[in-house]
Amino acid sequence: MDTVLRSRSREVVIGPSHQFCIIGERINPTGRKIFQQQLRAGDLSRVEIDVDQQVAGGAMVLDINMGAPLADEADLMVRAVTLVQARTDLPLCLDSSIVEVLEAGLAAYEGKALVNSVTAEDERLAAILPLVRRHGAAVIGLPNDEEEIPEEPRRRLDLARKILDVATADYGIPAEDVIIDPLAMPVGADTTVVGKTLETIALLRSELGVNTTLGASNVSFGMPDRGSIGAAFLPMAIAAGLTSAIMDARSPQLVRSVRAADLLLDRDPWGAAWIAAHRAEQAEQAAQAAQAGQAAAR
Repeated sequence: MDTVLRSRSREVVIGPSHQFCIIGERINPTGRKIFQQQLRAGDLSRVEIDVDQQVAGGAMVLDINMGAPLADEADLMVRAVTLVQARTDLPLCLDSSIVEVLEAGLAAYEGKALVNSVTAEDERLAAILPLVRRHGAAVIGLPNDEEEIPEEPRRRLDLARKILDVATADYGIPAEDVIIDPLAMPVGADTTVVGKTLETIALLRSELGVNTTLGASNVSFGMPDRGSIGAAFLPMAIAAGLTSAIMDARSPQLVRSVRAADLLLDRDPWGAAWIAAHRAEQAEQAAQAAQAGQAAAR
């Protein structure tokens, strides 16, 4: 089952037979005080930097979250979507818990976006799924409801099935346009959580056949050397069936781990993407060394 996202001029396919989809997480003010201040002042200049860095790093889709406290999130979402579309042709993932913000962003977007996200709560399903259907978008479903964020993989599967059933039967959203987040929790709080996430991914793949995504940085939250943890976790999750992740596309360590997993799982025919990325990195290093040499000679 393939999920197709589109911008005005580019199409990205998420699916088990395709290369792993890197969704850049950086356009998000959470934990970024200066960025929050800029957004409250209506300054989107940092967004341009975040776009350029993530595109250069290998992002295939960009997540946009404008949830800065005391800011006009709907207006910022429209402005950010317009700005990002002018700067790159990558498809976008619109990220907000506020229905009006999502609606504003979808109305401004040219293409088929990914909506992040909807839970299994009846009220949230009724609020967000009609919006997804009306704009022809795809949606990320979180398998938690009014009662719990379940620990057990089978319970997560049950809630994911509810989201899928409601989306397809009640709102006519194609099954391939429902991507499920298996819920990645911080390993620093409980070292059993990663095993449960991997089991959930495998169940979602085998029993529902849906594509999956998660916030890769959640796993290493609160731990030292987060890059190494993420670089170990992502290939494990990909082998279990994960088909995309919202992650730091600026991190060469994380991006290389994903590309290596694609190569080893035969999703990179003849290693073409791996070799091309290696050659591009070598060329960049050579260019930087030449520039340094010229500067030293002045």
